[in-house]
Amino acid sequence: QVQLVETGGGSVQAGGSLRLSCAASGFTFSDACMGWFRQVPGKEREWVATMYRIAITRYDDSVKGRFTISKDNARNILYLQMNSLKPEDTAMYYCAADPRLDRCAFSYWGQGTQVTVSS
Repeated sequence: QVQLVETGGGSVQAGGSLRLSCAASGFTFSDACMGWFRQVPGKEREWVATMYRIAITRYDDSVKGRFTISKDNARNILYLQMNSLKPEDTAMYYCAADPRLDRCAFSYWGQGTQVTVSS
């Protein structure tokens, strides 16, 4: 079955960096559309970044230029490098996957990893 396990969250001061990882299993990782989302308590989950099967990437404007999504197809790991972190980046971060070829409607989610940025 599909499994997504996020790691790498933590507490950091504003301006710092963190790298999130998402270990994936149960599907052909290289064929999948993968994404990162985040959620603050009391608010809806919001999209952060997407990497399509053909390695095209897209970012929300709030993180463009600061965050980088990447994947290691040999190790089945999705990454989110987060630089120049701001307090408003504080959230639970979730990895998401759509394993279907050339589809990108996320239907599988990890359990999340908490990122806290202090000012």
